[in-house]
Amino acid sequence: LHVELDGDVERFTAKVGVDDETQGRGSIRFLIYAGGEKRFDSGVMKGTQNAKPVDVELRGVRKLVLLVASGGDGIDFDHANWADAVFQIAGEAPRAVGAPVEEKVVLTPPPGPEPSINGPKVYGCRPGHPFIYRIPATGDRPMTFAAENLASSLELDAATGIISGEAPRERGEYAVTFSARNDRGRAERPFRIVVGDTLALTPPMGWNSWYIHYQRVTDQHMRAAADAMVASGMADFGYAYVNIDDCWMVKPVSADPMHGGEPRDADGAVRPNKKFPDMGALADYIHTHGLKAGLYISPGPLTCAGYVGSYEHEETDARKFAEWGFDFLKYDWCSYGRIAKDRSREELMKPYRQMGDILKRLDRDIILNLCQYGMGNVWEWGGEVGGHCWRTTGDLGLEGGQLSLGIFKVGLFNATLHEHARPGRWNDPDYILIGHVGDARTGGVGRPTTLTPNEQYTHMSMWCLMAAPLIFSGDMERLDDFTLNILCNAEVIEVDQDPLGRQARIIRRTEEELVLAKPMEDGSLAVGLFNLSEVEREVGVAWKDLDVEGPRIVRDLWRQKDLGRFAETYSSRIARHGVVLLRLRE
Repeated sequence: LHVELDGDVERFTAKVGVDDETQGRGSIRFLIYAGGEKRFDSGVMKGTQNAKPVDVELRGVRKLVLLVASGGDGIDFDHANWADAVFQIAGEAPRAVGAPVEEKVVLTPPPGPEPSINGPKVYGCRPGHPFIYRIPATGDRPMTFAAENLASSLELDAATGIISGEAPRERGEYAVTFSARNDRGRAERPFRIVVGDTLALTPPMGWNSWYIHYQRVTDQHMRAAADAMVASGMADFGYAYVNIDDCWMVKPVSADPMHGGEPRDADGAVRPNKKFPDMGALADYIHTHGLKAGLYISPGPLTCAGYVGSYEHEETDARKFAEWGFDFLKYDWCSYGRIAKDRSREELMKPYRQMGDILKRLDRDIILNLCQYGMGNVWEWGGEVGGHCWRTTGDLGLEGGQLSLGIFKVGLFNATLHEHARPGRWNDPDYILIGHVGDARTGGVGRPTTLTPNEQYTHMSMWCLMAAPLIFSGDMERLDDFTLNILCNAEVIEVDQDPLGRQARIIRRTEEELVLAKPMEDGSLAVGLFNLSEVEREVGVAWKDLDVEGPRIVRDLWRQKDLGRFAETYSSRIARHGVVLLRLRE
């Protein structure tokens, strides 16, 4: 509740607590901000706990915020009471006002007309396997591409920048130089193709259907997403995967003719439902754009939405996925909980180890995403069983009761796992939920994200610093300039895609702020200053806390602008739930 005061209000008193009607359930935190400063914090309060008294002096204060926050376990039964609330006034009565409305300010400068090559600088593949890669480049089209020292088994389409063919059969690193030319100039960039056993040398980037289409997903949605990834320019910044989530296969015993039917073919392989008439043709269509195709299934008998899973058909299904031409598999625990004997680490690892071993034997590179919500500290063993990225928490769209709480709850936890991330092994805090997204609790149709503009900048900044997979899951057919500004900043994406593969470590974390720092391959340091509080405040960092010495040039990555050379510290006033994303170099 935002309250406007005239400066002559003397104090505010009340008693706060969880309503007795919850019968001991619910957990709440009460906070009061006066003139931009926190004046009261109840700490987490639970049902049956005695009320706490509030007495806040307000002389000279003109803006007051009364805040009720979740205790961190969702919002069920969070029935909050401000009892006997009284303003002692000497002048005008306090007046409730609307929360400040944040303007959607586009911070990212548009790419110039001259060529610029973006995206990762390194790519991992296995010997002799099918290869497809689209060189991400912005600039006026038409554009002509070249690749110096490209292996003879690979072919570049000079007009599109799409490289296809077969990965070299000899293991090792292949140093290639990409170039792009148009009427405005020429750009050049080194690129390494690493042929070996490790895929996903940088975090995967792309789009997933779940948070927008749910059970409504169709073949046409996937084709439209591939079209949009190119037309919107997302592919020019490195987005490559177009991934179907749940609900593409047959739903056993469903009366709906579009979803029901025989779940497996004569060979025992999973069958798509009638909304996906030809999975191989769909993968081919995505590949014609120079993009990669991904899909989803569960190791259990059924998926989370009740469609057929891979239990007891794992090898057959995996070979079918490769035959169709898919490049990414999200493997979701779901009903496997009914199969597992217990929740021991060995039982948690078992289905993922099985699928990981199968995928290694196939003649196609398929990224394996372990979707099992962080059970058994998956970050400690996900790579051991063949995973390339793994979900560290529950679904972002369901966490915290609302999305703004979710990005902080999920992000702050994922940030603690920095020691477990490296090339080919990434902590996955779930998808980028901006633009138009559906209701995760009901599977409802898309609507504008509930995140404020500042929270959207925070979301992307935090995920990039954490070297997380950048998988957008909003509506690809309703991309506006602000959403593309968040998704398509080459300097911000470079933080995520840095070849060193380090996840940012926590430099400082309090209830009011967070500072993350990520070492980069070139010796620079990416630093995020986050305001976690409910009011604008100053957030800064000292070089000594970053383990660097001497003056540093500080660059604002969202604005793509150098801010100057600073001797020992940098600080900035940051809006509520906002961020300043920096890069420090000598």
